[in-house]
Amino acid sequence: MPRPAARTRPVTVSALGSVDFALDRTSPVPLYHQLARQLETAIEQGPLAPGDLLGNEIDLSVRLGLSRPTVRQAIQSLVDKGLLVRRRGVGTQVVHSQVKRPLELSSLYDDLEAAGQGPTTRVLRNERVPAAADVAAALGLPEGGEVTVLERLRFTHGSPVAVLSHHLPADLLELDDARLESTGLYRTLRSAGVTLHSARQTVGARPATAGEAARLDEREGAALLTMERTAYDDAGRPVEYGTHVYRASRYAFDFQLLVRP
Repeated sequence: MPRPAARTRPVTVSALGSVDFALDRTSPVPLYHQLARQLETAIEQGPLAPGDLLGNEIDLSVRLGLSRPTVRQAIQSLVDKGLLVRRRGVGTQVVHSQVKRPLELSSLYDDLEAAGQGPTTRVLRNERVPAAADVAAALGLPEGGEVTVLERLRFTHGSPVAVLSHHLPADLLELDDARLESTGLYRTLRSAGVTLHSARQTVGARPATAGEAARLDEREGAALLTMERTAYDDAGRPVEYGTHVYRASRYAFDFQLLVRP
């Protein structure tokens, strides 16, 4: 009969190649949650990349010394988050990591590229139209004045993550579809001599419409994060009004809060 002391220390199990799992059986945190969190960290930080196989539940339970229901619960929690997928005859496979974006004035394309998320873009709309009242107010233009409306679908590792809608003053610059599909809008603005200085931004959430669900590979009514932003150049002129939606299962804003002195 094993001594009780043998169960009072964390048990470290090496599995899934270079990934080490530290499972503390004495912790009040359930083992399935410990495993799920450590798997999620491995996906976010790179040891587990999109396409990697974890094997089936039986293999994982043997490797980690856990019961099959515990492993199943951990995997299901990450399947629900969209990080893993179960494939019949193959096992459990990494799909992608969640995008965690700093809450600052930056381009989604630049943030994804810096994080190694393999961003790609499809331009859905790029045309000049009369400004509606809300767009004109945001850009400081007369209602009905000409603006460029730009709509794009952004992907990471080939999977859709956001629908980005922008309005810009029509005289600001010419926007080329090919360039917009190979780089970010803010990088394009900078190359045209537009210096972004600040922005006002509102973040919210709502359920996906049928059209948004189809574009984002989600079910209708799935949770979406929303962002409304007006960006200003270094002369204080509004140069972009954006209204974007992001898959909540794939995307999060990450920021630090400080105590006011």
